[in-house]
Amino acid sequence: MEGSLVADVGVESNAVMSLRDALALGPDAWNRVERASPFMSWAWHRAWAESAPAGELDACRVFVTPHAVLPLRLAKVRFRRAWVRALIWAIGDTGCPDELDVPAGAETDWDALAAALDALPWQVVILSNLAEPAPHANRLFDALRRRGHAVRNGTLWSCPALELPSSWHAYLGTLSANRRQILRRKERGLVRDRAARLVDYGADRLDEGWGHLLRLHEQRWDGPGAFRDPRAARLQREFAGEMARRNQLWLTTLDLDGQPAAAWYGFTNGDTVYFYQGGRDPRWERESVGLVLMGMMIRRAIERGYRVFDFLRGDDPYKKQWTTARRTTTETVVFRSGWRSLWVRALDTAARHG
Repeated sequence: MEGSLVADVGVESNAVMSLRDALALGPDAWNRVERASPFMSWAWHRAWAESAPAGELDACRVFVTPHAVLPLRLAKVRFRRAWVRALIWAIGDTGCPDELDVPAGAETDWDALAAALDALPWQVVILSNLAEPAPHANRLFDALRRRGHAVRNGTLWSCPALELPSSWHAYLGTLSANRRQILRRKERGLVRDRAARLVDYGADRLDEGWGHLLRLHEQRWDGPGAFRDPRAARLQREFAGEMARRNQLWLTTLDLDGQPAAAWYGFTNGDTVYFYQGGRDPRWERESVGLVLMGMMIRRAIERGYRVFDFLRGDDPYKKQWTTARRTTTETVVFRSGWRSLWVRALDTAARHG
């Protein structure tokens, strides 16, 4: 149930504070406003703050109204081959956060929030990786239009997502006969020929499970792959720890004969299971351990009553084996009114139509 953030945590109405101070309010304060994505949560922002350079963290400002929390960062960014002052998400794109929206409730005063943003010296506002739809962000953009600023939208990423049916049997019925046969044969073969079992890693075994994930991911990609950036890797480890404490972490290995052969890392939020990364031992390539483990995790999501299985950004071929449905993330750019920002808008127009 939506509450009044200001009344509940005792901060001044329409306050602007540092991200450090906003995080100090605690997760309960952030949870009082609606958020559609785990990447807009207190947990993700805290993990980002733990991995961020001091300069980036210091540049973050959180706009707090009675019914909204908007974490942004004023940064100098490269836009259309020119450097501009931009307001962006505080978390940026580190760790590939997807399907974002402004954490807010129905009673948010969007005009007051837009006026607060105008007090900062930005030339453009660039909010990327927006969900489809992102109703709260769109209300903010409408308020900025009313203040005379120009707004344009563009598409970014395709995010495959599976709407989960009521049973595993019903899901199998959506696959081709050949796909069903392969999936069943591969799983039966592992169970018949090997001592196969799923092992889950919670808060008490997180380091062990995380080590298996990194090792198997590196083996799969013959290198660190998605964890090659130390900052992003630290962010993910911090976030996984918080998800484990909340019992929202899904970190699982498929063990064969007592040894992890494949790993799966994701988390839950509301009615959705998010798949983030995985890995597998190439020695088990013929047995399709990655395919079998993914099928087991989808079946688990169905049996536990989740409604959506979200593969997040990227049209990787393996994702198309599980679903043909797509969500699309977008990017909205707001150009400040006035002659000093006309050249930025002109650059953008020329780049898009040149």
